[in-house]
Amino acid sequence: MERLICLAVGYVCGLFQTGYLVGKMNHMDIRKKGSGNAGTTNALRVLGWKAGAMTFFGDVLKCVAAFLVTFFMYRGSDMMPLLAMYAGAGVTLGHNFPFYMNFKGGKGIAVMAGLVVVNSFWSLPASLLLIPVTLACFVIPVAATRYISVGSLAAYTVFWIEMALIGQMGWFRMEPARCYELYALLFLMTALAWYRHRQNFKRLADGTENKFGAKNKTAQEKR
Repeated sequence: MERLICLAVGYVCGLFQTGYLVGKMNHMDIRKKGSGNAGTTNALRVLGWKAGAMTFFGDVLKCVAAFLVTFFMYRGSDMMPLLAMYAGAGVTLGHNFPFYMNFKGGKGIAVMAGLVVVNSFWSLPASLLLIPVTLACFVIPVAATRYISVGSLAAYTVFWIEMALIGQMGWFRMEPARCYELYALLFLMTALAWYRHRQNFKRLADGTENKFGAKNKTAQEKR
């Protein structure tokens, strides 16, 4: 029951579509501009760096908010990291599949960044390494290829590997079965991120994928 409650809490938080609100602040419906998506990438390309940053940090904060609600509801639980991951999964589903937008949302990368932040405090100070390592696994591929999609998937995949490693090192302080459940849940979230990028793979193969900082080749990029 706790898992379902955390999933529901996360989904409600994930429904907060930051990009749409940022667009309204700029007197436009971001869903009718650029790619038609209310995520960070479209806000960045249509409205500039400030709007892109506001969208990104808003999407990160809704993951943090879901974690805080979960933490105060179940503080003292012997499976807090697992419950937090269920909340993060809920945020991802709410962000990617908002019911009031015909289940057409983003790809959950900014939400993953929020997950990195909230999971960096289980075993201080060593666990803080999650942030720079995951960030580097995003920045380096983007710098090398100029494809945000490549960096996003690299970071998400590395984050899953990091979580499995630190779980096996005992940082979560949970029994093994619950650690394995956490790894499996995060694997499914990682697989979902790869699936949501399937159109990016096609554009990469066709040579039409938008490069970071370049003029749009297509209006189909969604984030």
